[in-house]
Amino acid sequence: MSKVLIVGAGGVGGVVAHKCAQVPEVFSEIVLASRTLSRCEKIQKQIARPIEIAQVDADNVPEMVALINKVKPDLVLNVALPYQDLPIMDACLETGVDYLDTANYEPPDEAKFEYKWQWAYQDRFKKRGIMALLGCGFDPGVTNIFCAHAQKNHFDEIHSVDILDCNAGSHGHPFATNFNPEINIREITQRGKYWENGEWKEIDPMSISMDFDFPECGVKRAYLLYHEELESLVQHIKGLKRIRFWMTFGQEYLTHLRVLQNVGMTRIDPVMFEGREIVPIKFLKALLPDPASLAENYTGKTCIGNLIEGVKDGKLKKLFIYNVCDHAECYKEIKAQAISYTTGVPAMIGAMMMLTGKWRGKGVFNVEEFDPTPFMEKLNIHGLPWIEKHL
Repeated sequence: MSKVLIVGAGGVGGVVAHKCAQVPEVFSEIVLASRTLSRCEKIQKQIARPIEIAQVDADNVPEMVALINKVKPDLVLNVALPYQDLPIMDACLETGVDYLDTANYEPPDEAKFEYKWQWAYQDRFKKRGIMALLGCGFDPGVTNIFCAHAQKNHFDEIHSVDILDCNAGSHGHPFATNFNPEINIREITQRGKYWENGEWKEIDPMSISMDFDFPECGVKRAYLLYHEELESLVQHIKGLKRIRFWMTFGQEYLTHLRVLQNVGMTRIDPVMFEGREIVPIKFLKALLPDPASLAENYTGKTCIGNLIEGVKDGKLKKLFIYNVCDHAECYKEIKAQAISYTTGVPAMIGAMMMLTGKWRGKGVFNVEEFDPTPFMEKLNIHGLPWIEKHL
């Protein structure tokens, strides 16, 4: 019986609140907080059991500290923006409360994400006697756990990992992003990067692609991007020689994105407009559909998985571990689309692992550092069943 404070009431925050509410034996009390209280109120009305709501500016450490001291949660579950990871971690340090997030820190003024800023909290969290669990969504998150599961159960050594993320759904808009537009566009327009033979290799954005036959989604074109789970998996997977991340995009999406880049709408630096400074990508975010609003008319499926090659008992082995998620089914269950669902469910399960003592430690951790088995079992129970194919 535990109390959780969920920070962030976007699409993912809604999923986390719904899924926590489905497990009252673990999450006996739920508080949902956001800068925009009306978002919390909308989610609160959708959930059958009572949950509390609150208003907070997650960038403001004293405000976060005051809320944590008032609520007295056992865990702060951060599904706000990646820019807000460090202020929320600072608040958890000050109050002595455990922390979980789904995406690593990204500075607002630079399109760059890496774990160094959060890993730097290791000694302080350890000394305070509290735990931080980083990147517990799907990718990062479940994709890391798929690697840990494969390492534990199927391989003596893993030599290569290709993480493949496909959204074959349709939301009916000419151009929209499935999660926060600002974060999404920053992520895919920066230079690609992968790890091979002991070193990082950089490429021009979207310059390498391949076709892959995704189960229940068909053959789709996937593009090599940099993604944060690569950074931690390189440190924790034995025998690794290469790891890459791939994501699918339709041609219409890429055409819109290219035009927006060409006219400067994806810029993250301020420009003067009618006597005041604006950041073009923030203005663009205001024009695009809210990702949470896409859910009602979303059709089709996602397929996200790990293609893993390595050695077992001296023999080469190849395995594909994946999940398929249906947009319409997600909406039917909790009024969400599959991108939010696949991020929010693992966040809830990670919180469950911490609160029930299955995963415990003092300091800062990535999910693959813990036993994957209890987490994998809960995925099958709570809406994200996984499938293994030996190739």
